[in-house]
Amino acid sequence: MRPYVVCHMVASIDGRIDCAMVDKISGDEYYTTLEQLACPSYLEGRVTMEHYHAAAGGYVPTLSKPVGRTEVFVAETSEAYRVSVDTMGRLSWTSNRIEGLPLVCIVSEQASEAYLARLRAQEISWIAVGKDGIDLGRALEILYEQFGVKRLGLLGGGHINGSFLKAGLIDEISLLLAPGIDGRQGGTSLFDGITEPEHIPVSLHLEHVERLANEVVWLRYKL
Repeated sequence: MRPYVVCHMVASIDGRIDCAMVDKISGDEYYTTLEQLACPSYLEGRVTMEHYHAAAGGYVPTLSKPVGRTEVFVAETSEAYRVSVDTMGRLSWTSNRIEGLPLVCIVSEQASEAYLARLRAQEISWIAVGKDGIDLGRALEILYEQFGVKRLGLLGGGHINGSFLKAGLIDEISLLLAPGIDGRQGGTSLFDGITEPEHIPVSLHLEHVERLANEVVWLRYKL
């Protein structure tokens, strides 16, 4: 068992998701529609967390011995969480809460024991799972089993969205198309980082179309 996962994103019409760029071409629609999705817990990737929530400068362990095993630390249980995905354990935190909700950090087994000890001392929950990279499927099972997460909002960025897509872990996509074009070369797209040329495009079923304020279009798809 794992949570039902809704990927909720806002993008330019060319599918780019640079935070500073989309802030210029959209209003509050991202947050008002997010509330309608009824996902109490949100998960974000390292880049997004670093941009909005984590402390500046990151974390470099003085002792780099990896944890080397699946391990879980539950600092507290709650009705909702803010979940960070940070493969090597490089984000630094000044609080164990984001927007008043407990933080849960998901790392791989390559993260250092020193980093996990630091999180424990800060009373931040963590999940270390996956030898070469995070085992996202098992991480979601742990979120369901030990943290009680039944419905999860996946809020990007593009590489973590791509990893969830590749692993078959997305149930629904909620996309806001903002009335603007980025066009800059090399920008991250909604789903990015899948390197296999034989990857088969994922088919979607359109469930909902709505025109919002500021000429934003809200699209909802089931996978």
